[in-house]
Amino acid sequence: MSEAGSLWGLFISSFLASTLLPGGSEGVLVWLHQQQAASTFSLLLVATLGNTLGGMTSWGIGYWLRRRFPLGGLEKPRQRQALRWLERHGSPLLLFAWLPVVGDPLCVAAGWLKFPWWSSALFIALGKGARYALLLWVSSQAM
Repeated sequence: MSEAGSLWGLFISSFLASTLLPGGSEGVLVWLHQQQAASTFSLLLVATLGNTLGGMTSWGIGYWLRRRFPLGGLEKPRQRQALRWLERHGSPLLLFAWLPVVGDPLCVAAGWLKFPWWSSALFIALGKGARYALLLWVSSQAM
């Protein structure tokens, strides 16, 4: 496979893995790195970009859902408590958007709560980029 094809495949895998769809891009990233399909920097950049755009797509879904399900619909005490916690900590919570199970809903919640777009994108990118950088470093130690 060509370098461009490898990078496009990684981008698509990273994007889809960061939406509410199941899937993981880590295996694709490590495999391409071990195959030396592209430079480490290119792999890191493309995986981070795809995963960040997927997270921001989830943010956009949350923003759209806010119109259909306004904040007043939260009636259970635990829901209100979670809402206050999210609002108190804000966009920096999105550093953890890479975590399995909670990361995608966290991005949706950030959009629903109208966390600022730029700071959301920044914190999502930083968290996801750090995770991919760590994976690439571990992969390079195994080579």
